[in-house]
Amino acid sequence: MKLVQTIKELQSELDALRSEGKTIGLVPTMGALHAGHASLVKRAVAENDVVVVSDFVNPTQFNDKNDLAKYPRTLDADCELLEKVGATFVFAPSVEEIYPEPDTRQFSYAPLDTVMEGRFRPGHFNGVCQIVSKLFMIVNPTRAYFGEKDFQQLAIIREMVKQIGFNGLEIVGCPIVREEDGLALSSRNARLSAVEREHALNISQTLFKSCTFAKSHPVAETQKFVEDAIAVAPGLRLEYFEIVDGTTLQKIADWEDTDYAIGCITVFCGEVRLIDNIKYKG
Repeated sequence: MKLVQTIKELQSELDALRSEGKTIGLVPTMGALHAGHASLVKRAVAENDVVVVSDFVNPTQFNDKNDLAKYPRTLDADCELLEKVGATFVFAPSVEEIYPEPDTRQFSYAPLDTVMEGRFRPGHFNGVCQIVSKLFMIVNPTRAYFGEKDFQQLAIIREMVKQIGFNGLEIVGCPIVREEDGLALSSRNARLSAVEREHALNISQTLFKSCTFAKSHPVAETQKFVEDAIAVAPGLRLEYFEIVDGTTLQKIADWEDTDYAIGCITVFCGEVRLIDNIKYKG
C-alpha cells in the first residue's frame, strides 16, 4: 500500500496501471475509519484490481465550522486499517491540493437534495458533490463505493453520475454496518461519552421496533411511533424522521405508494449529530 498526497503522483500511478488494463475501485472517505469503511474497501478489493481510498476531511460540505473543527483526523490509524484490508493507495491530500482556489461550482438535484439533510444543512450536498466529482475526475475509477447509512447522499451521487456521466462509472451502494448491539457505525461515534453511547442505542432499537410496528399500522402511525419513542428516550433530540420513497426521497402517505420505503432519521445525542435509516419495503 502506498500513501499519496498529490494529484499528479496519484494520476501518474493510476495511468500506468490503467494502461495495463487494470480496473480501479474508489472508496471516498473523510478518514476516522472504522469497520464500516473497512467493509467498503474489502468489497472494492474483491471487485477491482486496484483500490484507491481517499482520506480527506472536505471543508466545503460542513455548514457548521465547529463541526468541521471537531471532526476526528486519524491518518496513521487509518493507514494501518487500510493496509490490513488490502487498499492499494491512500490518497490524503491537503485542502490546498484539492482546492487551490475556491470551488464555485453549484450542483442542484432537486428534489433529492432539498429534503431531509438538504433542509437542515444548506449547502452540504453541494459540498459533497464538489469533492466527489473532483475525486471522480482525479481517479477516473471503474467503480466507486458508498455506504447506505448516508442514504440521501448515495441517491444524490447516483443522480449526479447519471447526469454528468463520468465515463460510465458504476456506483456501488453497500449495506449499513452496525455494532453487535445495533448502533450504526459512524466516525462521529468516537465523540460520544459512554453514557451518550448507551443513549444512542435507542435510535437503532426504535427503528428495528418500528419495522415490526409498520407491518400492522399505517405510515402516519409508524411515523408517530418513532417520534414518540425518541422524544422519551434519555439524552436524545430528534431533528427529523421521515418515511420516504427510496428512489425519489419524497414522503409517502401510504405503504402502497411505493415498493421501496425507507425511514430516515437524524438525532442529536448530546452535541453529536447521528444519522441512521431502516428499510420498510423493497
